Amino acid sequence: MTKLQDRIISVDIFRGLTIVLMILVNTPGTWSAVYAPFLHAEWHGYTPTDLVFPFFLFIVGTSIVFAYKNKRPANAATYKKITVRSLKLIGLGLFLGAFTISFPFIKEFSEIRFPGVLQRIGVVFFFAAILFLNFNWKTLLGICISILVGYWLLMAFVPVEGMPSTFDRAPNNLANYLDVQVFGSHNYRQDYDPEGLLSTLPAICSSLLGIFTGLILTSKQAEKVKILFGLGGSMLIIGHLWDFIFPINKALWTSSFVLVTAGWANIFLALIYYLTDVKGLRFGSIFRYAGANAIVVYFMSSFVTKLFYSIKVNEDTSLHGWLFDTLYTHEFMSMQLSSLLYGLTIAAFYCLLAYVMYKKGIFIKV
Repeated sequence: MTKLQDRIISVDIFRGLTIVLMILVNTPGTWSAVYAPFLHAEWHGYTPTDLVFPFFLFIVGTSIVFAYKNKRPANAATYKKITVRSLKLIGLGLFLGAFTISFPFIKEFSEIRFPGVLQRIGVVFFFAAILFLNFNWKTLLGICISILVGYWLLMAFVPVEGMPSTFDRAPNNLANYLDVQVFGSHNYRQDYDPEGLLSTLPAICSSLLGIFTGLILTSKQAEKVKILFGLGGSMLIIGHLWDFIFPINKALWTSSFVLVTAGWANIFLALIYYLTDVKGLRFGSIFRYAGANAIVVYFMSSFVTKLFYSIKVNEDTSLHGWLFDTLYTHEFMSMQLSSLLYGLTIAAFYCLLAYVMYKKGIFIKV
C-alpha cells in the first residue's frame, strides 16, 4: 500500500463519501416515505442514488493503481493476496445474504440470495486488479471497449428461447434469463437481480475506468483537473447518446450506465481534487475516516440494519420500526423528512464509529 504522505486526499474523501451515501440510501426510516432522489430509478434512467454503487466500483479501480502500481510484474504473493481479499468480500456478502436471527442463524438454502453488493465488489476487484497487473493502459482500454460493446451486442441481438431480446423486465431479457438459469430462486427478485451474473462484466469496466483516472492522478500531467473534467464530460455525452439504443439502467448495468456514472465520478473527483490536493482546502476529514475502513463500516451497517429489522419489540413491530416511530415520527414533520433524518442519524453514527477507529489506529483490511 502507499504511504500516508503519498496518498491523494481527494481519493480518500471520495471513497468515504461514497460509503456514507451507501449507508444513507440503504437505511431510511421507512421505505414507504423516501424523497425521490434517495430512491433508485424504477427501471430505465437514473437518480442520484443510482450513482452511489458505481462510484464505489470506480474508486476501487482508482485505488488499485495506488496499491499495485509498484508491484508490476506481480509475483505469486501479490496474486494470492488479491485472491484472498476477493474471497473474503464474496464470503462476507454471502454471509449477509444467508444470516437470519433465528437459530441456527442460517436461512433455508432455497431462500439464500447468491449475488449481492459485496460479492460484486469482490469479483470486480479481482478481475480489475489482475488486468491492471498484466496489461498497459492501451490494452486495458481495448478490453474495456470490447466488454461494453460486446455486452450491448449480447443484450440487444441474442434471442432468448426463440424470442427477440429486450431491455425490459421480461423472460426474454438475456441478463435476467441467465440469472434465473444459473441461480434459480437465489436471486433478488424472480425476474431480475441488480448484481446479476452477466451484468458483472460491464461492472468490471466501471473499475477499469477508475483505473484510468488513477493513472492520470499518479502521472506527471500538469493539467490533471482539466483532463478529468474533459474525460468526465466526454463519457457523459457518449453515455447519454448510447442511451437512445441501449438505455441507461442500473439493474442491467448497461454500457451507457457505465459511461454516464464514470463520467459523473470523474467530474466529482476532479472537483474534490482541485479543492483539496490543488488548493489545499481542508474539508471532508470525516469522510476520509470512513474511507479508511470502508468495507468494514459498510458491512457493519448492513449487518446491524438486518438485526434491527429482525428483532421484534412486539408481534407487529421490529426494533427498527419502534425506534423510527418513537423518536422520529412527529405531527409537525413530514414522513419523508422523518425518514431522511433517521437515515442521517444512522450515517452519522457510522461516521463517528469510523472516526474513533481511525483515531485509535484500528484499520481492518478485508
